[in-house]
Amino acid sequence: MNQHAFQFYPETFAEARARISDTILRTPTVFSQALTDARGEPVHLKLEHLQKTGSFKLRGAANAVLSLDDAEKANGVVGVSTGNHGRGLAFAAKEAGVSCIICMSSLVPQNKIDGIRALGAEVRIVGSSQDEAQLEVDRLVAEEGMTLIPPFDHKDIIAGQGTLGLEILEDVPDVETVLVPLSGGGLISGVAAAIKASKPNVKIIGISMERGAAMAASQDAGRPVQVPELPTLADSLGGGIGLDNQFTFNVVRDLVDDIVLLSEAEIAAGIRHGYRQEKQVVEGSGAVCLAALVAGKVTVSGPTVAVLSGCNIDMNMHLRIISGEDVDVAREGEA
Repeated sequence: MNQHAFQFYPETFAEARARISDTILRTPTVFSQALTDARGEPVHLKLEHLQKTGSFKLRGAANAVLSLDDAEKANGVVGVSTGNHGRGLAFAAKEAGVSCIICMSSLVPQNKIDGIRALGAEVRIVGSSQDEAQLEVDRLVAEEGMTLIPPFDHKDIIAGQGTLGLEILEDVPDVETVLVPLSGGGLISGVAAAIKASKPNVKIIGISMERGAAMAASQDAGRPVQVPELPTLADSLGGGIGLDNQFTFNVVRDLVDDIVLLSEAEIAAGIRHGYRQEKQVVEGSGAVCLAALVAGKVTVSGPTVAVLSGCNIDMNMHLRIISGEDVDVAREGEA
């Protein structure tokens, strides 16, 4: 791995922003009175779950697809996904007139599979983990010549996600702390690089779940490691970071100030807070920053922005959670 393999210059994010401006929404940032009162510092919410495909993933996917040459587009694009990258890639590919296959594991909720198919992409369910689904992606690239668009560890993906950081700086120019959901690290790498390029003292905190947090385990080990992919309400944060990780492991190591892990009950409380207090429908992975604030697991200083990254939750599950149930998806289906 070479941490200098891709330099995150400020113009990288500005160019990505110009490239994807016609494809994405510029999502709003709003003030949260409830969380401001609870934490004693101004808290703002970046409502990225209102993005066209229901998550931030459209930014990176659109930037990657629009950066392809004609031959790469003609070969079609393929990616592995826990749901939201697949939806973003399917949307971006459809907009660009490019064929698309998304490979997913059996852990992905049906609503996310249906959402991708509705956008015209082919979905292939392979194995019980994102790493197993990746094997089919690798086969399609090697044998059929398709163009790989990975979910996070890719320079164009990271640059696209970093455009969210530019919007945060515009909306809350005095920001001191930013909370970002953390999985493979594409979002937090882009946001951290974009923000720290102009405000290096801003504290960036990654939020993930206790069950199968691959980036947290890898940072603790000092190298990319594999972890079991476990059922969790924050299903979009599942999956490994890749043992041959080229970009995000190093960026997280160098630019992220802290990583916080949450229990399933805490994630449920974040979803519940989003609905009851903020009037927002947010999925588990998209609610982890809310959850960390509600649980008091982060110490914020000065104006704070919490990223709400996705809304693609099964609505029956959402109803159970906002009604007060601490759903444990690992026990779903048990007698």
